[in-house]
Amino acid sequence: MMKLNLTQKERTLLEDQKSHEQICIEKYTSYANLTQDPELSQLFNTYANQERQHLNTINQMLSGTVPNMQQQGGQQNQQQMQSGGGQVFQTKKSDADLCTDLLMTEKYVSGTYDTAIFEFIDTNARQALNHIQKEEQQHGEGIFNYMQNHGMYNPK
Repeated sequence: MMKLNLTQKERTLLEDQKSHEQICIEKYTSYANLTQDPELSQLFNTYANQERQHLNTINQMLSGTVPNMQQQGGQQNQQQMQSGGGQVFQTKKSDADLCTDLLMTEKYVSGTYDTAIFEFIDTNARQALNHIQKEEQQHGEGIFNYMQNHGMYNPK
C-alpha cells in the first residue's frame, strides 16, 4: 500500500464513486433475489461481491492509501452464459427488466470512473480506478452476453 494525499477534487470524485458502488451492491443483491433464473441470480451475486471489493478499494483510497491491485487477483472470473432450453416464461420480462437496469447502471458507472481516472494526479490511484473500471465493463459485458443469449437484447 502506498500513501495517497488527495486533492479536494479527488476526494469529491471518490465520494461519488463510493455512492455509486453502494448503489451497485444494493441493486445486484436485491435483483439476485428477484430474478427467476438461478444462473442469473448467481451472476448478480458474483458481481455484488466484486462491487464490495470496489467499495473497499474506494474506502482505502479515501483513508489515504492506494491498494496494490496486483494482489487483488487480477482478472476476475468471466462467466459465459449459454442459452437455456428455448422455453419462454412469463417471468423472462421481469429478468429482462432487471438486466436492462443493471446494464444501464454499469454504463453510467464506467463512464464516471473514466472521468475520475483523468482527474487523479497519482499514477497508482489512476491504476486502481482503472482496475475497477475494467471490472465494471466486464460486468456490463456479462449482462450483455446473458441478455443476448436469452433473447433479451438484440444489438442489430
